[in-house]
Amino acid sequence: MERDQPDMSLPASAHNSGTGTLGKVLSVLETVVTSDRPLRFSDILALTDQPRGTLHRQLSHLVEEGLLTQGRDLCYEPGLRLLKFAYSSWSKNQFRAVAAPHLRRLHEETGETVHLGVLRGTEIIYVDKVESRQTVRMESQIGNASPVYCTGLGKAALSVLPQAKLADTLTKLTFHRFTGNTHLSVASLTRDLDEARLRGYAFDREEHETDIRCVAAPIHDAGFDLVAGISVTGPAYRVTMDQLESWAGTVRQVAMAISEDAEIRLGPGR
Repeated sequence: MERDQPDMSLPASAHNSGTGTLGKVLSVLETVVTSDRPLRFSDILALTDQPRGTLHRQLSHLVEEGLLTQGRDLCYEPGLRLLKFAYSSWSKNQFRAVAAPHLRRLHEETGETVHLGVLRGTEIIYVDKVESRQTVRMESQIGNASPVYCTGLGKAALSVLPQAKLADTLTKLTFHRFTGNTHLSVASLTRDLDEARLRGYAFDREEHETDIRCVAAPIHDAGFDLVAGISVTGPAYRVTMDQLESWAGTVRQVAMAISEDAEIRLGPGR
């Protein structure tokens, strides 16, 4: 699939974009937590825009509070206190509870992996998943984040954003080529979003991972305080684009049902 070249005129989104002391500390915490390997001080220094002395104090405070740990190899990793926060957030996630029966229904109809994701800035956070009944399954994990511009869930969520919010989000994107089908510019992505908006659903045509496809539909409340999506995902050898098209109507109906239930059960005064 032909894609535009990267739009280098757009400002880059980085972990260190937070302002103020708290924002900078959270940026350091996020850098360590989202890394796929333990990080040394020099690694974190290279990944953040912090003075050496300031970074050392921030890391010391995070270790003291149990949010990070430092091993004998001097590498930093997520601390056990984060697990407590994660469990508390997970157990109180009412939206996940509202959506759960709908996820199971969609899984029963398709037999493939069903994801529920919530839009957070330029990422989609996976908040629930029903695993495929097939032997070959997805490696996605609840709590992980993926870019909005190359995932079905992300594009579905972006397609329903109010114009001003969408424009603001697009300016914060930094494009990275994951596969030969990945969008690399706002212009290319916008064309895809226009199509998704007309259809009511979006596709991931092996844009984030090679040989992985999905169809996704948006979920939102009346004020767009909640913007999310639901998707059916599977390996390309088993799930053709025609198959995804055949599921698209059902995915859209399930997304609309979740939106309606969320309005009733999570609306003002509930």
